[in-house]
Amino acid sequence: MSPPRAADVVVIGAGVMGSAIALELARRRAGRIVILDERHVGEGMSGRSSALVRMHYSFRSEVELAVLGLRRYREWTEWTGAPPLLRQTGFVRFVAPGEVDRLRANVAMQQACGARVELLEGEALARRLPGWRLDDVGLAAVEPDGAYGDGARAAGDMLARARDLGADYLPRVRATALRQRLATVQGVETTQGLIASALVVCATGPWTSRLLDPIGCRLPIATELHTVAVVHEPPEPATARLACIDSASRTYFRPDGEHSWLVGDFSGTRDVDPDAFPQHPAMDALGSLVSRASRRCPGLGEGGIARGYTGVYDMTPDSRPLLGGIPGIDGLVVACGFSGMGFKLAPAIGVVIAELIVDGHATSVDISAFQPDRFSRNRPIRAPHEYADD
Repeated sequence: MSPPRAADVVVIGAGVMGSAIALELARRRAGRIVILDERHVGEGMSGRSSALVRMHYSFRSEVELAVLGLRRYREWTEWTGAPPLLRQTGFVRFVAPGEVDRLRANVAMQQACGARVELLEGEALARRLPGWRLDDVGLAAVEPDGAYGDGARAAGDMLARARDLGADYLPRVRATALRQRLATVQGVETTQGLIASALVVCATGPWTSRLLDPIGCRLPIATELHTVAVVHEPPEPATARLACIDSASRTYFRPDGEHSWLVGDFSGTRDVDPDAFPQHPAMDALGSLVSRASRRCPGLGEGGIARGYTGVYDMTPDSRPLLGGIPGIDGLVVACGFSGMGFKLAPAIGVVIAELIVDGHATSVDISAFQPDRFSRNRPIRAPHEYADD
């Protein structure tokens, strides 16, 4: 298929973000929508996502986005026409001992936003998490709706529905530059020619700076390499199969199907090339990661490591996304810098970015705090009850 010469909206990036945005724009009948990707749908970092769904954040707008995202995932078949995506496991959040009051305040806020979450302690927590080590835990937040999915499949399902509604999809077509005149976007130069458009959405994750720096749009995005271990289920499972984020071990983990677990780290190596990063983590690094997680969930250390893989996050200074237009460049909208939280928010991001484009502002969730120029204005997001590892 030859690329169209013009579009009303060009969406760059066919991961979960770009696909969700294209779908919502198509649902809103926003004109001719073209989505392009230099690979195939979901083949970038969406396909390497841990795909965890949870509502636990310390900033209200993030919680509201996560609640809306969960609603969309639960309506997956109605929304996309595809089979259900999520596997519900439940989720538990452990914070540092000195942050219990913050945990209480954040859970109250999350409940006010519509999240199903409760605080458990003592024997009630032990009954919920048999086989887990809880001697250092005074209080934990538990979400029965915690779940996980598949990033590549999510992107593919949303894109397929967007195409059903008339969007054009161009795989293996790389955006090489944005064309602008007098600080106004006029289109996208690609490896197959120019696509003229007065509106471009960049949903390009860790590749964002490479595309936008040449036009003087320097967003504070750092790339960060993350390692994930896949662990066999122990021979005699004796542990609750919940997803978890644990400040004490600085790890997260979740079930992965019926016979394995996925274990990830809180942080990683900065300034990696998203086109040339280590694909296979060293076994000693995986062993160290699993060892830390097994301090909380001892069964993780008993099953053996099956394999490991890596992915690259697009990090911002406050670890929160950049959403919206770019001051001084008319016609450019970004949805990037998700800092590892993208999968769970993606359906909601599609909604609010489509609202921004079609209606002039987002109405489902207030995203004004996520403006891309907030750092140049010295307005990083600071939640009222942030955790030290937020």
